[in-house]
Amino acid sequence: MVLEALTRPVKVLIMGAGGRDFHNFNVFFRGKPEYRVVAFTAAQIPGIAGRRYPPELAGSLYPEGIPIVPEDELEEVIKSHGVDLVVLAYSDLAYNSVGSKLSRVLASGASFMILGPRDTMLQSSKPVVAVTAVRTGAGKSSVSRAITRVLLSRGFRVAPIRHPMAYKDLRRAAVQKFSSYEDLDRYEVSVEEREEYEQYIRMGLTVYAGVDYGRVLMEAEREADVILWDGGNNDWPFIKPDYMITVADAMRPGQEVLSFPGEVNARMADAVVINKADQARPGAVEEIKLNIARVNPRARISVAESVVEVDDPDAVRGKRVVVVEDSPTVTHGEAPYAAGYVAAVKYGAAEIVDPRPYAVGVIKRMYEEYPHMERVVPSTGYTERQLRDLEETLKRIPADVIVSGTPADLSRLISVDKPIVRVRFEVKVVEGPSIEELVDEFLERAKAKLETA
Repeated sequence: MVLEALTRPVKVLIMGAGGRDFHNFNVFFRGKPEYRVVAFTAAQIPGIAGRRYPPELAGSLYPEGIPIVPEDELEEVIKSHGVDLVVLAYSDLAYNSVGSKLSRVLASGASFMILGPRDTMLQSSKPVVAVTAVRTGAGKSSVSRAITRVLLSRGFRVAPIRHPMAYKDLRRAAVQKFSSYEDLDRYEVSVEEREEYEQYIRMGLTVYAGVDYGRVLMEAEREADVILWDGGNNDWPFIKPDYMITVADAMRPGQEVLSFPGEVNARMADAVVINKADQARPGAVEEIKLNIARVNPRARISVAESVVEVDDPDAVRGKRVVVVEDSPTVTHGEAPYAAGYVAAVKYGAAEIVDPRPYAVGVIKRMYEEYPHMERVVPSTGYTERQLRDLEETLKRIPADVIVSGTPADLSRLISVDKPIVRVRFEVKVVEGPSIEELVDEFLERAKAKLETA
């Protein structure tokens, strides 16, 4: 079938979730007449199907662009278009989920492919340090912040490049630079994007993102001495790193060898930071150490705590609270809770109110799709309608205070009748190489690039 490309284009369908799918198309399929991408499918992120990958980004072979359809229509699209090859191009999947998708594709008669790092990583002229994870919600952002602070203290100009979250107008999102809250407002970014971008803006940095990462990288290279790849979910980097740090979650031992592509990141890592050791069950850290040693004995291993704090503990102590958490972490990341819940317990909330009976719209649907969430509200807000559903849900919940574990400033996006207490979390290495030592290893590895920059 696929070998028939010599006589006709191979018909391709790319399975995605508004990120790697477009990147894989851009770097591997775009401009190649031997392939014909007939559609993207969209999963994980509510409300992003029903669009088109625009011709301005798709190239001359696709004057009408490429349709984006729900993953539920996978079999129908394969059959109606005579698809030859299906390419899986998104992350944060348990192995049984990957196997199920593979089986659906094969049962429909098509072949199945996953493009690897060699075919999808861009090369940079600047030193690149990458932060990835074995599962979303492991604590990449706190590790990325710590690395950035060390690099800034050494006098380097740092350009964080964030994994894509291409959920809105793809034409406007080809290359994005965020240096201020006004930039976030201008691009009308989602809560999930703000969760990742605001941390760098507060540090006085410009964060780069978009859809066309060849162009994104060129823009960042003009401004920086060092590129920080800040990965999304548990995807591997789009840019070839000189040094790669993978974050494992001590609260979810086993994910480092049971998730896709989390195990890929565990195997590729130069260093592994086992985060949230202070919140883990007995034996979890040792289990992860053994798994890492088995699949990647060369990786250096650090053990860290996630230090959770709020500005005003008295605003939580003795109160009835509702907890909001980073949406990807507690939805497709499958974590039952995150930093917000930990803070509510730590600071003595009288009650963590069950939000499920009060949920409306997309928030209600999230509980149906992800029943492991019980005592937390996901910060789902990819569209204006979803933001209003989040707002209405929080208004209905009989609580005194909202404890917000999302890094985004919800008060800028929704109007609620309760005070919002924001949670901060930072990584603290308690065993193994420090963040400073890992940065030193990276800089030594990248010495040749630094000298020629």
